Amino acid sequence: MSSNFNVVEMNDISKSFFGVKVLDSVSFAVTSGEIHALAGENGAGKSTLMKILQGVYTLDSGEIHVAGEKASIHSFQDARKYGIGMVFQEFSLVPELSVAQNIFLDREHKNSFHFFDEKETIRQSKLVMEELGLDIDVTAKVSTLGRAFQQLTEIAKAIAGDAKILILDEPTASLAKEEVDALFKVLKQLTARGVSIVYISHRMDEIYRICDRITILRDGKKIAVYLLSEISPQEIIAHITGRKDVEMLTHEGKSVVRSSTPIFEASGIQVGSRVNNVSFKLYPGEILGLAGLMGSGRTELVRAIFGLDKKDGGKLKIDGQDVVIKNPREAIAHGFALIPEDRRRQGLVMEHSVKQNILAANLSSLSHLNFLSFSMINNVVRDSIESFEVRPPEANREVRLLSGGNQQKVVIAKWMATNPKIVLMDEPTVGVDIGTKVEIMKLVRAIAAEGKSVILISSELPELLGVCDRILVIRKGEVAEELDRKNIRDEDHLQMIVQGIKV
Repeated sequence: MSSNFNVVEMNDISKSFFGVKVLDSVSFAVTSGEIHALAGENGAGKSTLMKILQGVYTLDSGEIHVAGEKASIHSFQDARKYGIGMVFQEFSLVPELSVAQNIFLDREHKNSFHFFDEKETIRQSKLVMEELGLDIDVTAKVSTLGRAFQQLTEIAKAIAGDAKILILDEPTASLAKEEVDALFKVLKQLTARGVSIVYISHRMDEIYRICDRITILRDGKKIAVYLLSEISPQEIIAHITGRKDVEMLTHEGKSVVRSSTPIFEASGIQVGSRVNNVSFKLYPGEILGLAGLMGSGRTELVRAIFGLDKKDGGKLKIDGQDVVIKNPREAIAHGFALIPEDRRRQGLVMEHSVKQNILAANLSSLSHLNFLSFSMINNVVRDSIESFEVRPPEANREVRLLSGGNQQKVVIAKWMATNPKIVLMDEPTVGVDIGTKVEIMKLVRAIAAEGKSVILISSELPELLGVCDRILVIRKGEVAEELDRKNIRDEDHLQMIVQGIKV
């Protein structure tokens, strides 16, 4: 931190929606040039607090001070006037406009005839990119950029608007490690210039790597503020969840996995140029991790196995018998389940209820002679909600009203109700809070303990190390390494292997 001067102070902020208090007298302060983590479970009030600072919501009571002066913030324009910018999880960029046009959207440069001055806009955009040390073609359409460059373009847009306080909401949720490194380099450059950053994240390793202090919210209240040098990850998680008995995931791997007959074998799987001649075996009760950088082919591999994408070559075996899977219906019939990477778009119908979503993959098994058994339906839904601890436990509540973690529990509950033999999980903890991540990983262990087999994709290496028996490292669409868990020393060791660094 470069200064003890509070550039932003939010004092006793309260906010209610439809009579439900979501912020209860919360105070929050950020000093000049610091990166301040804001942590808490989904629904704790983090995003609401920052959206008040950004002018998306108005506060019910309390005061905001910026640079020592009382601030009245009721809109984006008000926030911009005070030098506050926010990069949301869902970007605000216009895909069909260029990077330069997006950076100066609503602040277009005009020539002497008051027409849009494209040359000056491009020139100024290049200056912003140079200032941030970024090599991004400002004439390219945003739609042609990867998510990491779109993220950095959002930051450039905020900085071009003279933001002195930058709010980042889960900025690394879909970024590969090297892209995270590039983002963090930019953030360090910004703080060196005196820009203050509020960093909302569920990723503990990133919080410790980039942040100076942390404020923890729980149930709409401020619980604590710490220097990160003075608190352990276990203590943070205990504050976030309100439980002192939080279990940190540790796992040595089962040494007897390969003493049994494989439940599943993939041989020579080919999917265009994205998956090249991949072969592996999966054993009963095993949790097999797939590690790799973004774009390595992990998601494409499990989608092809599940029949979502066409395989251009290769064979599949279940219990030693050749099987052909051309679509998800055939995959389900053979005992597969898929927890997809994007739960909102691929795993759930957001406007439907918890009950409707849980039943979506199970109606045929719950019907008898073409008649639905309503008693069986109610039993399945009730048992699923209880077993997977969906909160609130209301079958008729629309899933869009649930937190991200509880939405993910509904996805898992839906597929486990089909009684699968093999569960494919693609980034099951993306965008969920720390406490729920641990709960989901415990569910993965419980699924394997029942004798079911799991293939787990995760970009969070501690998760793979915490639950997997073996880990396949996928690199450029191929199996680069096959590792027994007991032979992996720690996260740094696995990270080097994933990146192809000889150890």
